[in-house]
Amino acid sequence: MTTTYGWRADFANADLDTLHAAGFGYAAQGLDWRSRLDRHSVGWVCARREGTLIGFVNVVGDGGVHAFLVDTVVAEQARGHGVGTALVAAAVTGARAAGCQWLHVDYEPHLTAFYQEACGFRETTAGLVAL
Repeated sequence: MTTTYGWRADFANADLDTLHAAGFGYAAQGLDWRSRLDRHSVGWVCARREGTLIGFVNVVGDGGVHAFLVDTVVAEQARGHGVGTALVAAAVTGARAAGCQWLHVDYEPHLTAFYQEACGFRETTAGLVAL
């Protein structure tokens, strides 16, 4: 089975809502992802296998040279096969082509090997305030 990756690829809101909800452990909410991405994103990458959305990552920008990876998700049945790594690589390429000079990502400790070893991010010091 071939997996394809598309920068700013088309998607159905319901498909992305379902994938995101399953990946992050909540019930699908009927979100209008298209409007959200059009307002806030430099771009996004969709991974598809046989026409089915199996992965997604969002690249949000600050309007300048910084971009941020958020919402990285791979369908459970597609995990462990390099889909996440390929999603992030496509996001790096897309962000660079869009004129971004820095790509940031926050992640939980159990994802350190993925982001640092598999995707090439380096550890930095950052701060966070829960709102």
